[in-house]
Amino acid sequence: MARRSSSQQVPKEMQKRFEEIVQLTDAFSQAYLNDEYLQLCRELTATLCRKLPSPLAQGKVPTWTCGIIHALGMVNFLFDSSQTPHIVVSQIWQYFALSSSTMQAKSKQIRDLLGMYPMDPDWSLPSMIDKNLLAWMVNINGIIIDVRQAPREIQEIAFRKGLIPYVPDA
Repeated sequence: MARRSSSQQVPKEMQKRFEEIVQLTDAFSQAYLNDEYLQLCRELTATLCRKLPSPLAQGKVPTWTCGIIHALGMVNFLFDSSQTPHIVVSQIWQYFALSSSTMQAKSKQIRDLLGMYPMDPDWSLPSMIDKNLLAWMVNINGIIIDVRQAPREIQEIAFRKGLIPYVPDA
């Protein structure tokens, strides 16, 4: 699976829909989350806008917004009270005046479409990437290793191949 793009460029025909959704995700993120979630919501929305055909072209803006926030919350354990920030899942669907089932259905559609899963390195909060073992596990000759413990040369190769988010400090 390709790594996510941090680009917020979207096709011209999806620009209005992108702006409508990020206006809502920005407001929710500023009220309940943080700037990292705000940025990830924007990136996820842009990624969905670039899909051909874009699923965002159909359906209601609040429904997609709710699904986007929930999908990222599932990846990053937003609903776990030991995490910061954290919220109660009902805050999302109630904020957008939707039902829990509507939110969960859109969230699942997004996660399935993009192959998102808990601790997905492609959609993890930047502040959590160092703690996310999945971001650092690399298969070398059939053996899975934590590449942070490997020689720098192997780390650099893994980074060039897009297997790790950055080359760890020496």
